[in-house]
Amino acid sequence: MEENVDERDPDTPLSHPAAIASTEKKRDGVETHTDKSRPSQQDATGAGSSSDAMDLEFVCCLLQPPISHLDSDYVAIRRVLLLRKAQSNPSALPHRKDWRCNGRGYVAYRNFIRRPRDTSQPSTPSHSSGRNLFETDSFGSSRELRTNSLGVSRRISFSSTASDSERMFRLGEPAYSFVGMHCIFDNCKFSVTILKFGHMSSDLLAYGASDGSLTICQVSEPASVLHQLKGHTKDITDFDFTSNNQYLASSSMDKTIRVWDVSKGNCIRVVYGVSSQLCIRFHPVNNNFLLVGNSNKEINVINFSTGRVISKLHLDDEITALDNDHTGQIVFAGDAQGCVYTVSVNSHTGSISRTHKNKSMRGKLAITTVQYRTFSLVARCPVLLVCAQDGNLSFFSVAMEAQGYLTLVCSLKLAPRIYRFRASFCPLLSLEKGEFIVSGSEDSNVYFYDLTRPKHSCVNKLQGHGAPVIGVAWNHGENLLASSDSEGMVIVWKRAKI
Repeated sequence: MEENVDERDPDTPLSHPAAIASTEKKRDGVETHTDKSRPSQQDATGAGSSSDAMDLEFVCCLLQPPISHLDSDYVAIRRVLLLRKAQSNPSALPHRKDWRCNGRGYVAYRNFIRRPRDTSQPSTPSHSSGRNLFETDSFGSSRELRTNSLGVSRRISFSSTASDSERMFRLGEPAYSFVGMHCIFDNCKFSVTILKFGHMSSDLLAYGASDGSLTICQVSEPASVLHQLKGHTKDITDFDFTSNNQYLASSSMDKTIRVWDVSKGNCIRVVYGVSSQLCIRFHPVNNNFLLVGNSNKEINVINFSTGRVISKLHLDDEITALDNDHTGQIVFAGDAQGCVYTVSVNSHTGSISRTHKNKSMRGKLAITTVQYRTFSLVARCPVLLVCAQDGNLSFFSVAMEAQGYLTLVCSLKLAPRIYRFRASFCPLLSLEKGEFIVSGSEDSNVYFYDLTRPKHSCVNKLQGHGAPVIGVAWNHGENLLASSDSEGMVIVWKRAKI
């Protein structure tokens, strides 16, 4: 069957009865016989021969893929298989015609069969596996990709799968579907704890590992490693690029902060602390300021040029995550007990002061991600994403007129995590109402969630890692997603074109 399909133009509808009959007769060189108990194809296409005749033009319209697919062989094979499925169950076709012709329309029928099934818990990433009419058993693709990172070659299998309830949403919202792996970096042999793309960059990627190493690479073809930065002796906890991507500042469990020249790959400054440095950010307006959170319950503002501490703020627990707003006047900090602080910053003097403390997080485990976004389709205002190690994902609205006061909008409870998993907002790829985030998981998958959906919150997942996925990051062009795992592999996924 596959050889006959390949010879046919995949974009030509399988509507001609003679072509279908020829396919049946040629298969394996043996002429097949039609079941006498159901209408034959000739009867179906005869001019007004029967009211139950199968309208092949209508069937082929139904069998068109709901979203554009790049693989022409997939399209052709799908048409053949689903056409035969329709022929084996003639009673299904009149039912679908009724929906199309009685005023409600075909779209209404598709929405009906794609309705969510309440068969699983909202926090679990997998849902029911029932089947919809005229749908294939699975919606996925599998590819093999050979990597050549630093001379290391590895064979990887990629698949992007979703159950029916997940598929229902993804077909209606194709913005978060992926075509496969863009490239793989597997030169690191230790857990990659954090990765980021450069500011306003779609090509520059860096990632830090638990052995203290930092790797800077480019993801444009051909993907390659530019520099491996050595200097830290313990885990890299965080790093950040300057606004022009000329420098990179990293924090580590070895109690030091290092500043690196990105183009040359060498360390230009070391700042020594008295405790583990857990998170770091450049000030978005004044790149001469570095904001650093540490295990000594402090946020320090450090002069980038001199390495001296300008000001410090003492809080209630270890500061494990940081992010700032677009103006640089407000910093959001998460601590080891699940609390989120709003801190005011003077962009000229570097002085900082605490303004609010939010205790809306249910658990008392460390905050792993604090991410600010200037606008949300749900909240219609600036928002903040907070991820905790106990599996809580929380979505806050930010009142800028009240010095960054946080109000909990919605939350999602996942299973508690052993690793410090990170999460990220998804790009605003469509006007579909929802708040989409992406996160790693201990089952080696990358999951996409809609925080506003109380049930069936998972809208897609990516499979390809062989170990727990810890870090995720989008590039500036929003067409590439990078993920890292506990065995040192970094995969860059390519999003499908809309």
